[in-house]
This record gives sequence, C-alpha cells and structure tokens, in this order.
Amino acid sequence: MISQIFRPIGAFFEFSHYFLNNPIYKKFTQVWKILILDKAAQDIISPLLPVKYLRDLGVTLHLLLGTRREPLTDVPAVYFVSPSDENIDLMSEDLKKAMYDSFYCNFISPLARPRLESLASAAVHGGAVAQVQKVVDQYLNFISLEDDLFVLRRYNENSAFSYYAMNAPGITDVAVNSMLEAIADGLFAVCATMGIVPIIRCPKGNAAEMVAKKLDQKLRDNLRDSRNNLFTMDGVRMGLLQTSRPLLVIGDRGADLATMLHHTWTYQALMHDVLELDQNRVTINNVASGKKKDYDMGTGGTDKLWNNHKGSAFPTVAEAVQEDLDAYRNSEEEIKRLKQAMGMSGDNEAADEAMSTLLADTTAKLGSTVTSLPQLLEAKRLIDLHTNVATTLLDSIKERKLDVLFELEQKLLQHSPLDQPVTQILGNISNQEDVLRVLIIAFLCQETVTQNGYDQMINLLKERGIEESALNHVQKLKSISQLGSRVASAHTEEHQGAGTKTISMFGKLLSHSSKFVMEGVKNLVPKEHNLPLTKMVDSLNTPPSSAGISSAVGINQMIGGASQTPDIDETFSFFDPKLMHQPTKDTILQTRQHPAHDLILFVVGGGNYVEYQNLVDYGKRKNLARVTYGCTELVNPTQFCDQLTRLGRASD
Repeated sequence: MISQIFRPIGAFFEFSHYFLNNPIYKKFTQVWKILILDKAAQDIISPLLPVKYLRDLGVTLHLLLGTRREPLTDVPAVYFVSPSDENIDLMSEDLKKAMYDSFYCNFISPLARPRLESLASAAVHGGAVAQVQKVVDQYLNFISLEDDLFVLRRYNENSAFSYYAMNAPGITDVAVNSMLEAIADGLFAVCATMGIVPIIRCPKGNAAEMVAKKLDQKLRDNLRDSRNNLFTMDGVRMGLLQTSRPLLVIGDRGADLATMLHHTWTYQALMHDVLELDQNRVTINNVASGKKKDYDMGTGGTDKLWNNHKGSAFPTVAEAVQEDLDAYRNSEEEIKRLKQAMGMSGDNEAADEAMSTLLADTTAKLGSTVTSLPQLLEAKRLIDLHTNVATTLLDSIKERKLDVLFELEQKLLQHSPLDQPVTQILGNISNQEDVLRVLIIAFLCQETVTQNGYDQMINLLKERGIEESALNHVQKLKSISQLGSRVASAHTEEHQGAGTKTISMFGKLLSHSSKFVMEGVKNLVPKEHNLPLTKMVDSLNTPPSSAGISSAVGINQMIGGASQTPDIDETFSFFDPKLMHQPTKDTILQTRQHPAHDLILFVVGGGNYVEYQNLVDYGKRKNLARVTYGCTELVNPTQFCDQLTRLGRASD
C-alpha cells in the first residue's frame, strides 16, 4: 500500500530535475509553484539560489514550513525539508487538508520508515493520494558555498559541531556519538552527490578516525545493494576516466590551531575575518546614510573578478577593481546619454535596476548599440560591489594595522628573527582581539615557553583589560598533551619557504578618482607554502618511493607520533569501502603508488578560508583534476577566539 503511494527514490539529483529547471522537466518549471522550506533547507539554498533565481524557475512564493500558510488548491507545492518529527507532522496536516494541487516532497536526508508511514496515512485521510507526485531522499544535508567548498552546518554559537562542543568538559558519550553520526551522514551525502566512493585516510586516535569508521560503514552498507546503490556513476568514472581512486582525507582541528587565528591578506579570507562573510553574503554599514547594504558574493558565477581574485592578495584585488573601473568608464558617457534620451537620468541603483528591466524587454528595438547595455549595467553593479567591499576592508586594514600583523605572524610561523619582542610590537595595536590572537600564535609556535615569557603575555593581557582564558586554555593543552611541540614542529616544517615579500609602500597606486588611496599600507606578496593540513594531504597522496623519510617524520611529528617512526601508514588509518577484507600493508602501499587526482580534505571541528585557499593553490601547483575543501562549519578568528575563551572558563 505505502510503496504504491510513495516511491522513495535514491537518486539525489531528483530535486534538480523537478526544481532546478532541468530541460527534461521544462513544463514543470514554467508552471507557477510555491517552495516550502525549513531553516536547514534555507541555509542550503540561500548561497545557490537568490530570490531572483527562484523567480526565474517559476517559484512565485517561498514560505517556511512552520509559518501560517493559506491553502492554494490550484498550485503545486515543492517541499524541501529535513525529515524531523515536527516537519512530518506539519506536512501531514497539509496532506490532510489537501492544501495544494500537487505535492513534491524532497527530504534533505533519508526519511525513516515510521515517518513515511505517517505521511502515507495523512495522504489517505485527506484524500490527497493522487496529488502526491514524488517523495525523494535527496542526500543534501550539507551546504555548498563554492564548486570546491562545502560545510555541514552554518555556524552558530551553540553548534554541536564546533571545536568547543567537541572539547567541552563533561560532554557525554551519547552526545559525542550523535555528533559523529551526524558528521558521517553529511560526508556520506557529499560522496553521494559527487558520485564517488573514496579511499579514506585520517590520523589515528581522534574524532577524525571515529568519523572515518562510521562513514566507511555507511558506504559499505549502500554498496551491498548492487541494483539500487547511489554510486553507479563511480563505476562509470573508474571504468572510463580515471586510473586512480578519489582520496578523502579527514583531519582534526587540533592538529593546527594557529591557522584559525591567523590574520590573513587574501580577499575572501579578509572578508570572512573583517566583514564576517556568511553564506557568501556580507553586510556593510554605510556611515553616511546610516543604512546597511547586503552583497551576495559570486552568486551565479558571472562575477569574473571574484572568480579570479577571491584568493588573491588584497593589493592585487585593488588593482583589478581599478582596471575594471577604468574599462567601464570608457562606456560610461554613452550610458548616461542613452539614459537621458530615455528619460531615466540619475546614477542611483533604482535607476540602474529600472533601466535593466526596460532593456531586457526592448533591447531588440533599440538596435545594436544598446544591445550591450544590460551587460554594462551588470558590470557597473559588480564594480560598485567590489569597490564598496574593498574600501571597507581597506579602512579596517589601516585602522587595525592588519598588514603589519600579517607580516608579524608570518615571521612567527617561520621562526624568523623579529626586530623587537612581540609584546613590544603589540603596544601599537589598539584592537584587543588582535592582541590576543597574536599572543596565542606566538605561544603555539614556540617549542618551549619559559614561565617568565608566559607571565609577560598574561600581564600584557591584564594591562590591556583582555580576558586571558583563551591563552590559559592553550597553555593547559600544551602542558597536558604536548601540543606545543606538535604545533611548533608542524609550523616550522610546513611554513618553510613561506612568509611575505614587501615590494614597496603603496605610494598612490590607484588614481585619486577611485575610492582607493593605499598610502601607508604595505604591498605584501605572500609566498607559496603548505599549511599543516595541506602538507598532511600531500604526504598521504605522495607515492612511498618519492615521499622520503623526511616527509613521514614531519607528518608524524605534526600529529604527535614519534619522530623515529617514518612509516606514515602506521600513523594514519586506511579505509576502502570497496574492499571486502581488512587492507594489508601491501594493499595500502599499492594504492599509494597511484596518486589521486581527485582530493577532498575535510576538517572535523571547524575550518576557514585560509586553509581552503591553501588547498586550492596546492591543487593548481600539482595539476590535480579536482580538489575540494570541507569542514563541519566555517569559523572566523573572532568566533574561534570565543570558543577558546569559553573552553578556558569551563576548565578553570
């Protein structure tokens, strides 16, 4: 009975077929419909589909499942929600009332049998059996922010996936197991969406290994059903396109705390640090007007400057914005003339938007000259966006001396000599959080810190009125688990050859006609280097014959192993869901002889844009076909400082 009413489909792209304008279902796209979401689905969709895109797909209304909704009996409804008990109850009520013309039920994660039966019963009672068109398990319980970047959850202070939650005193075994299960579910959904069954590597003896074990089992369970598993495309890819298997490396945040606090110099990471970039969106306060303005970064993939320079050093971005501005000005006079001719003078955004709407309908009538105007107006919108964002970043760089802090931290990470002691340099830094971040990094990057040196750091924090709980927590970690030697040795090795190069001062690099006056800001060019987790990926993806003893030693030191044990395969666990038996040492060595061209790094306990860009740069240098960075959640330095502070308070 139930199977006749509801036919759950394991194909995770069914949602795109019915909702994202797949040509096969174009008729459905042209029909007006409503989209019904929950909060989790909102987080998944918002970075990918702004309201304008939803309208283009025929969605005239999008509503939250838990809000009051009026019946629309002649309109199809597309549900995209988590299969929670609360959501199932709300959907059941909709079915009993037959609120919509038809129902397309898409669940973020698999729907359990009892909940499926509840929906079926509600459809029967409401006489809505014929209206239920599809019930689909989407396996989409993760958030895709870029083509090569995903997170499992949007950050919030009380997240169960945070570094704080994983290390909080008194956390129960039940809570830990629930958290690890949810992380493994999210990674399984990522594998299903990418259509891959990867080889899994992770350090032994931490949360990453427990996640890897659970993920390995989930993949095995799915592969048992050869007729109805989610990975048929993996077999096609292996048979036709690839000679090596994808490699998924699961790392633990505890392997590298310093990078989470590091002041950065690249565009996207600066936005995350300074402007709290969230879900690919930033909010900027306009001091003059007193209003806030939201900007969507990179939505739709048409922003060439963002695509080309989100990982570039800030001065390079400033030059790119100026170049785009100069190119646009060549056409500006023509645009103004045409606006005046059409009675739409003015430079405000409303006039531009009205102009774009009008031109979309009348371009063919206005002739070849006007044909390019919509593109020019879109170019102007993007230039205004990046000019406003970069100007705001520049103000923060000057106010907080972020270029000085970045250069200082690079020297600390390299163990390069400083012109003066860290505590003295920080005397000129006014932002309290910046002072705390630099001190923690300085503490982490020293193999040994004398009691006198530690007291000096604590006294500086007290003098500045800064809570010292975060530094106390890191000090306890160092004394209990020898974190200091691990992190220090990691950063000594991983950052060799790193650092910055100061070209010159930006006299007046950009013209006075733009909003950029870069006077007094250092033109720092970061050198290429591998961060600790990128180095871990490289070591695991390097054939044993060329890895050498030193690589294995370095990686062992990083995760706390003995430096005299050069065998990396004894330090890292190996899982292959396609193997029916336990892998032997020969099997592992044979697998490593064929480096993967498809790499995924996933970090348990939080990640950041600095690591993401570092992995992307590594993939480009190695000419890899695809690299992907993922983490439980993206955490900016302010948020991570807060987590360390709360851990310090809890352990006092």
